[in-house]
Amino acid sequence: MSKIIGETLAHIPWQEKPEGLNAPVWRYDQNPIIQRDATPNSNSIFNSAVIPFGEGFAGVFRCDSRSVSMDIFAGFSEDGINWSINEEPIVFQGDEEIIKREYRYDPRVCKIDDKYYITWCNGYHGPTIGIAYTYDFQTFHQLENAFLPYNRNGVLFPRKIGNHYAMLSRPSDTGHTPFGDIFYSESPDLTFWGKHRYVMGTINSDASAWQSKKIGPGPVPIETDQGWLLIYHGVINTCNGFVYRIGCALLDLEQPWKVKARSRNYILGPQTLYECVGDVPNVTFPCATLTDAATGRIAIYYGCADTVTGLAFTTVDELLSYMEKYPLEV
Repeated sequence: MSKIIGETLAHIPWQEKPEGLNAPVWRYDQNPIIQRDATPNSNSIFNSAVIPFGEGFAGVFRCDSRSVSMDIFAGFSEDGINWSINEEPIVFQGDEEIIKREYRYDPRVCKIDDKYYITWCNGYHGPTIGIAYTYDFQTFHQLENAFLPYNRNGVLFPRKIGNHYAMLSRPSDTGHTPFGDIFYSESPDLTFWGKHRYVMGTINSDASAWQSKKIGPGPVPIETDQGWLLIYHGVINTCNGFVYRIGCALLDLEQPWKVKARSRNYILGPQTLYECVGDVPNVTFPCATLTDAATGRIAIYYGCADTVTGLAFTTVDELLSYMEKYPLEV
């Protein structure tokens, strides 16, 4: 039995694995948990992040408006399934130059010490990684952008590594990035980022073709006694366009740019109607997990077809065993 290093959270959403299912991840049977019109002006709500907060949960949600303006909104839930999302986007406090808004999307949320940090794809003369923090999900303080454009999928580690903050990201371009590998960076102060290290990249063969075009980090890495469990997205370019699926890897605890294991197979991909049909078809895109150290349970929140939000379940043992059964040579 492998162990998650962290809090016991018995109240996270959970359903047992269906009998006879030959897959390491299973969907919540009442998906999608957040419909596209869950707020009065939303066109779609997807690619969003949640975290334990108080007696329940809080989150930051990507809500594209009916004018298709991309922004992020705070929300709250008692059970992690039924969400109340604010009707107005987050207003950040900070340096005037930095808080200027072009667009904001695909947030992640990570607690380090007593602060909840939000990272997102921030428009600043092109996509880069915005960083902010909050104590209460009411007031948000924006920090300096982590990198020059162009970058997406900035994901913080939930603790310092070697006395430095650490982040995974995917350097990109101005458009729909037909390439992308995962890199590691660190910072002494969340302002100046360096020591960039290559983590892993695409697989340009049929050894694992589902991740042949680009990959990017998903939820905050999960600390286990075996290493950092990374859930990520991978993309293949097909005759019908990009298809986004979900995979997993295991990174070294103290040198997370070193990959210890990686699954050859995807762990979840577009299959249901709400994952295959929407504003952008054939997308499963993970942005958050809730974990329970006592049981090893993992609840995965993921965007479906760039339209709605889904929930799926697994355990640390399921994912580590799957990587062992279907290994990708690293």
